[in-house]
Amino acid sequence: MDVAGAGSSTNYNRLQELKSFDESKAGVKGLYDSGITKLPQIFIIPPEHLDAGDPVSGKPTPAQFMIPVIDLKEISGSHAGIVAGVRQAAESLGFFQVVNHGIPVKLLEEMLTAAREFHEQPQVLKAEYFSREAMRKVKYVSNFNLYQSKFANWRDTLFCLMAPQSLDPQELPPLCRDVTMEYSRQVHVLGRLLFELLSEGLGLKADHFEGMDCAKGHFILSHYYPPCPEPQLTMGTTRHSDPDFLTILLQDHIGGLQVLSPHGWVEVSPVPGSLVVNIGDLLQLISNGRFKSVQHRVLANHNKSARVSVACFFTHHLLEYPTTRMYGPIKELLSEDNPAVYRETSLKDFIACYNNKGLDGNSTLSHFMLQQ
Repeated sequence: MDVAGAGSSTNYNRLQELKSFDESKAGVKGLYDSGITKLPQIFIIPPEHLDAGDPVSGKPTPAQFMIPVIDLKEISGSHAGIVAGVRQAAESLGFFQVVNHGIPVKLLEEMLTAAREFHEQPQVLKAEYFSREAMRKVKYVSNFNLYQSKFANWRDTLFCLMAPQSLDPQELPPLCRDVTMEYSRQVHVLGRLLFELLSEGLGLKADHFEGMDCAKGHFILSHYYPPCPEPQLTMGTTRHSDPDFLTILLQDHIGGLQVLSPHGWVEVSPVPGSLVVNIGDLLQLISNGRFKSVQHRVLANHNKSARVSVACFFTHHLLEYPTTRMYGPIKELLSEDNPAVYRETSLKDFIACYNNKGLDGNSTLSHFMLQQ
């Protein structure tokens, strides 16, 4: 894999370097293991794509703003208060953390350990799962939009399509098979609860989102962010919003996740035993903009240890799109004073738009806005 010196090459061929990196099937972890001290040029952010507040700009990130933390322990006794808290977070920031959510801390720790062990096993064992085929249910890849992006992210990912069709456990890597199946089952239960709270927050019946199949399907992405030799020059994940209804994220203690708030980029600081929840583009669309799907990103890892996170995306995947269902603003939320902001779309068309665009820092929702 001859990309180690790409950052200083005068005869830089981007496509050739991308292919060399991709065909190695070693991912970012392979580059890190090779001992490189300079970042390959395919990962370096072009100056014209820098955000205000990016690490390379030298501008500090404000730290005074805290992401809401919602305690679900007393949900039976303080239901209305929890609904109000979820609604406020979804309408203002689009991000919150939940504690006492019902998933045992031991399982969270085991899920993070399994994700780490998959990515840190010998490359020859991971390579059999490496694929860019859209129709594979389980695959390991580095940068899903490698050939569309302006710069590659310092991150590898294991993708597992878990629902609605039951996955044959034998398709999952042995190192993370059992724990992924159990985590998938329990995070699905939590997802259904959160959809109920969000539905009630809009003044709808608790099962309204359930009836729209928002919680029916989900897939799990296990991300691995190795230490980066020059973290000021790239990103772990480029700024983006999620192309789903809802995301539940399990992150380790390393940190680096940031959300674009009214106060600028702020850190989503890890809270022991918590899960991060954020609104997806499709939930913003069907709530007619009431709930906010906001931009977020992950800084390149400047620590000595790898960062690991596990994201559960609630949506239908390419393999299992409904053939006829269309998603648009919920009629019960519309009025003469609150007309539809977005047009209807199928999940297939929405995801195709997202994938074609890639992580370019712009919201896919802009393509589905009605002219006002």
